Amino acid sequence: MAIAQETNKDRVLKIVQDLPADIAYDDILRELALARMIDRGLEDSRAGRTVSNTEAKRRIDSWSA
Repeated sequence: MAIAQETNKDRVLKIVQDLPADIAYDDILRELALARMIDRGLEDSRAGRTVSNTEAKRRIDSWSA
């Protein structure tokens, strides 16, 4: 038996349903944006689109140079 893959709509609904009932609209949007950023990061990681800690530090250090 095949397992149905979660749709984007299902994911959004689950995130929103797990939030408190009195949450502000902007906070809902922030939570959805955070979830998307995490998903993108995981997709990048699986695809090998990463940099080492050393390279990340070098790039960050270059911002203030």
